[in-house]
Amino acid sequence: MAFKIECSQFNDGGTIPSKYTCDGANVSPSLKWSGAPAGVKSFALICDDPDAPIGDWVHWALFNIPPETTGLEENFPSDKTFKNGMISGLNDFKKYGYGGPCPPSGAHRYFFKLYALDTALKLGPGASKKEILNAMAKHIIAETRLMGVYKRK
Repeated sequence: MAFKIECSQFNDGGTIPSKYTCDGANVSPSLKWSGAPAGVKSFALICDDPDAPIGDWVHWALFNIPPETTGLEENFPSDKTFKNGMISGLNDFKKYGYGGPCPPSGAHRYFFKLYALDTALKLGPGASKKEILNAMAKHIIAETRLMGVYKRK
């Protein structure tokens, strides 16, 4: 079984409903994943927009997601840390948790990238995408992604 991530609110390559953007409730969509390889010790999730005018813009960073986890519910909390060991990185809105699409012009692509890791990361709350990527660089067993598109009306 292939490692894959899915969302019930939009298909890969599809339009992200406005509910999950700055034009709506700005809550995270639900995510489900399956097919994780053996040996996973944690997952990391990064959602970013490579089409932002200043370059890659991070909308969500979450790591040390327990290996038994198979998804995140809609409107996932924006806590710094969670009882199960999950930790939130800082997004480029300088906040913890999810910050929805809010492109200044045109249609942008938003990538929800899930990494299966052979370790838990030794980082604290507020870690940046760069810090997370550096910490997991030699620990990625598998990765999968889901891409959604959004254009403001």
